[in-house]
Amino acid sequence: MTIHFTLIPVTHYQQNCSLVWCGDTGKAAVIDPGGDVEHLLQRIQAQKLQVEQVLLTHGHIDHAGGARALADHLQVPIVGPHPDETFWLDLLPQQAPMMGFAEVPPLRPDRWLHEGDTVKVGAQTLEVLHCPGHTPGHIVFFHRQDGIAWVGDVLFAGSIGRTDFPRGNYETLVQAIRSKLWPLGDHVRFVPGHGPMSTIGEERRSNPFVADKRFG
Repeated sequence: MTIHFTLIPVTHYQQNCSLVWCGDTGKAAVIDPGGDVEHLLQRIQAQKLQVEQVLLTHGHIDHAGGARALADHLQVPIVGPHPDETFWLDLLPQQAPMMGFAEVPPLRPDRWLHEGDTVKVGAQTLEVLHCPGHTPGHIVFFHRQDGIAWVGDVLFAGSIGRTDFPRGNYETLVQAIRSKLWPLGDHVRFVPGHGPMSTIGEERRSNPFVADKRFG
């Protein structure tokens, strides 16, 4: 058993939406469909996959802006993020004009997620980690068997998420990265919300914000 994925950058923010599927069943999920819904539907159809849910890491519009339209078209539930993300999901209508997006209504997922929860994609299991700091209800999806994490805007190759938005907190974010992501293992690859993939080990060695050498 294994999990497959392809990255589909969406919107003018080139946010890494992921189409994720189970190699055994062909059942799939879409992680963080921030927009460009028609393009996402074309990619899903081309892969001949059965999407069963939309998964959200957090409530910023470049990650969540297309979630309702995509879920409604596919007639599937929206799952995640953590309930503490209500603040940002309620503000989607205000985020839209500020960030150059078309009008988006407030959003409520069909299922909230908490630390320790799991999500099934076909026969595959994604573990849920609550990693606040960039936003209060940000979560990470982790496939332990294949050593892959979808981290949204928590961690990037060579950087970390911004914490200057409302309810962001730098110390909380750094603590979440070091206490939740580092223990996953240096071999783990991660898909960030923007930019190239990296590994936990590489960021522990060289990331100027959270490298181990910064903390003695």
